[in-house]
Amino acid sequence: MDLEKAFDRVPREVISLAMHKLGVEEWLVLAEMSMYSGAKTVVRTVYGNSKSFEVKVGMHQGSALSPLLFVIVMEAISREFRVALPQELLYADNLAVTAETEEELIKRLNEWKENGV
Repeated sequence: MDLEKAFDRVPREVISLAMHKLGVEEWLVLAEMSMYSGAKTVVRTVYGNSKSFEVKVGMHQGSALSPLLFVIVMEAISREFRVALPQELLYADNLAVTAETEEELIKRLNEWKENGV
């Protein structure tokens, strides 16, 4: 399962909650979240740029910290319902889930979907 699209859809509050849940010190959480406060972007087209607008969801594209934050979010989410390795394996923006039967695999994938992915 490729979680690439999830990268752009992680609510900012979830990033903060995940960092807290995994024991990241408060000053680091505040520093990271300040980078997201008031973030704006524009859309470039052949006709010019749009007006700037605030981005309230997703992780910064191209930031060296974004992959780490995504892994932190996925770790915090998966701790709630992870069975045990090697049934679920996270790497970057990919998820591998194994099961003995098709029904068990569908159940595990649905658990991932229901818990925020």
